[in-house]
Parts: sequence; C-alpha cells; structure tokens
Amino acid sequence: MARLFGTDGVRGLANQDVTADLALRVAQAGARVLGSPAREIGRRPVAVVARDPRQSGDFIAAAVAAGFAASGVDVLDAGVLPTPAAAYLIADIDADFGVVVSASHNPAPDNGIKFFASGGKKLPDEVEEQIEAALELPPLAPLGGEVGRIRRFADAEDRYVVHLLGTLPHRLDGIHVVLDCAHGAAAGVSPEAFAVAGATVTVIGNDPDGMNINDGVGSTHLEELAAAVVAAGADVGIAHDGDADRCLAVDATGAVVDGDQIMAILAVALDQRGLLRERTLVATVMSNLGLKRAMAEHGISMLETKVGDRYVLEAINEGAYSLGGEQSGHIIFADHATTGDGILTGLQLVSRMAQTGSSLAELASVMKVYPQTLVNVRGVDRDGVATDAVLARAVAEATADLGDTGRVLLRPSGTEPLVRVMVEAGDQSTADRVAGELAEVVRQRLSTGVERS
Repeated sequence: MARLFGTDGVRGLANQDVTADLALRVAQAGARVLGSPAREIGRRPVAVVARDPRQSGDFIAAAVAAGFAASGVDVLDAGVLPTPAAAYLIADIDADFGVVVSASHNPAPDNGIKFFASGGKKLPDEVEEQIEAALELPPLAPLGGEVGRIRRFADAEDRYVVHLLGTLPHRLDGIHVVLDCAHGAAAGVSPEAFAVAGATVTVIGNDPDGMNINDGVGSTHLEELAAAVVAAGADVGIAHDGDADRCLAVDATGAVVDGDQIMAILAVALDQRGLLRERTLVATVMSNLGLKRAMAEHGISMLETKVGDRYVLEAINEGAYSLGGEQSGHIIFADHATTGDGILTGLQLVSRMAQTGSSLAELASVMKVYPQTLVNVRGVDRDGVATDAVLARAVAEATADLGDTGRVLLRPSGTEPLVRVMVEAGDQSTADRVAGELAEVVRQRLSTGVERS
C-alpha cells in the first residue's frame, strides 16, 4: 500500500481522496495507537477535534469524531479553529491526542487530516506508520458505557486568545494593522487577539463561506492585502493562510516582508532579550542567503535543515532551540507553541514595532534580501544530481563565479520527477542567467526523455 501520510498528514481532494470512510477508519486506527497509553492505565482517552471552515470539513470532522467515539475516546469538538490553537489546547488540557481537519493553504476542494500527539506535537514517521498498519486491524468496538462521548469545547477560542496575549512582550497600542484571514480559520480569533492587544484593526478575508478559503486572499495572495494597507494608511499588514499556521507581512508601502525577514527581526529581538537559546535560529536550506548573513552580523548562528516545517521542528526539539521557520512564513516559537502559529507570529512582529517605535520597513532592513531565482526542471532523473560529474563541475564553477555574493542549490523533489535549481546573486539578472545555465545542464545530463511541462 502506498504511504497514506504525506509531509503534513493525510491530504487530497475531499470526497475523492479524503472520504468519510477513510476519515472514519483513520480515526479508528489513530485511536488504537494514540489512545493506548491512557487505556493501559485504565483511563478513557480524550481527543480534541477542530477544522478550518471549508465546506467538506463538516462531514470529515464528523467522521473523525465518530471514529474516535466508536473506539472509546471522549471527543472535545472545538469547531472551526486554527491548527496551532488546536495543538495548544491539546497540551493545555492534557488531552491524549487530537486532529485538525484542514488542507492549510490549499484550495477549498482539498482537505486533510492532521494528527497531533499528547502535548500538541506532530507525529513522528514511526507513529504514522503504526497508524497505517492499524488500518489493517479490526477497529476497537467497546460497548455500552465504554463508547466515547462527543462534547462541544465551548471555551476553545477564549483559552487560545488568552494564551496568545500572555506571550506579548509589549502591547500594540498605536499600531494600525490590516489582517488578511484568508477566509479561513483565523477569521474569528486573529482580529479579536490583535484588538484586545491594543491595535487598531482593519480586516479583510474574514467572510468564510466554505468555498472561498485561500481564494485570492491570504499568505499565498498578498496583492489585496498590500492594496488595503496602502488605502487605509495602515502601518502593517498581516496575512494568514487557511488554517493560520503561517504569517507573511507587508509594510506601510505595500512591500512584502517574507518569512525570512520576519525570522531575522524576531531572532534579533529574542536575542536582545536573552531568549534566543544557544543564540541559534533554525531555518531551511531554501532560506535567503541574506538571512544567514544578517544572523552572522548579529552573532547568531543559523542551523539549516531540509525543506519542510517538520524538519525545522525536529531540529528545534533536538537542540532545544527557541525559534525556527521557513521563508513561507511557517514560524515556530518553541517557548509558546509546538507548531507554526501565524497569529502568534503576527502579534510578536507587531509587538516589536510598537516596542521599538520602528516601522516594519526599518525593522526588515536588518537583512539584505538577495535576488533569488528558482527553476523547476521536469522530466529528469532526480538521483543523478548526486552522481553526475559534469553537473557537479558546472555547480562548482557557478558557485566559484558567484563567490561571496551568491550561492547555488540543486534539490531533487521528494514527490515529483524534477530537480529544483535555486540561485541567489547580488543582482536579479545574474541570478536568472546562472539559474538558466544550470537548468540547461540538468536537462542535458539528467533527461529521461519525458516532455517537460
């Protein structure tokens, strides 16, 4: 059987790939594996279930809750709630595990099932494999009073907002913020948190209808937010994605401030407060060269991981670091969260503005953003990246030519027959030229004869 779990849970087209039957069976398998420690000590397991507002979430979350309850698990139904909120609440109430039904930044027809273990932590590969294996076993089938109950988690949002406000080093008074909630799970919580923290708040993308999530709004579509910030004369714009585990920003002029720049700002802020453990920031190999340079200038080390927030999180946990993330805006504050939290990130960023009296543009100037060109070369042998001598020489020559003003990264895709060629340079034309030249070498040396789209 093909692996069911991807890089962030089970995900696919709702009612085709992610069906009610699959959700029920995965929940039953998850209850068997994740509920085992509680059952071993004679206690009934407790799980939190939440979802984003996409239309298919109704039936998928209902199937998940049914699968849990039928397996003897008491369910707290948190309704529509950001993914990081659910992760926090699992830890806060000492639940045994939980699920968020969401496809994050994907379009509305998609959906997914994200498991969290006790403590609100994402599942390691080996536990996901245990759940997949449990799909082949008969489900647990308790009877009578041993079946689980499903109850409403009535104060879920309030608990999460109180938690968010408790993390702030400085109130947001005097800052005008435009929030783009992506017609997603942040639509209720984020405006409340920013307003209670003292900001003047204008909101867009806060009218979810089940099918408009991420549609032209949110962290993957910043044009509307930039226009709204300029039109309102606001100080900053904050964009979330559908399940609010990401945060990107725009400054008062509408210029984009990406995850790398946000991490640079917040790493320096934490370091100045003595809260950046080991004086280290964790980021992926795709982060901009400018981030690494900026951290070095401030005496901060940067630990690089493979692409994917799960690898960032693994490195944070292994090294007991306090901050890490991705260029996409998936940023993890390990002292306050067990996963990326877009609302927490936005609050911390605006708090830094209020604390320093600096504009976002001034804060973002802590790092120079090197022009970056990414070319996806399709229809090639991914494995050849590590073995082709001619390609290796071409990369070495390009790297030498760029010197200290840039870098080259060739990365085989983990899911598609393609190679990603990423080049950073001191100017965009050089980045484009070198990336194009290397992409052509990849095509010539690694082509499998598949037509490139």
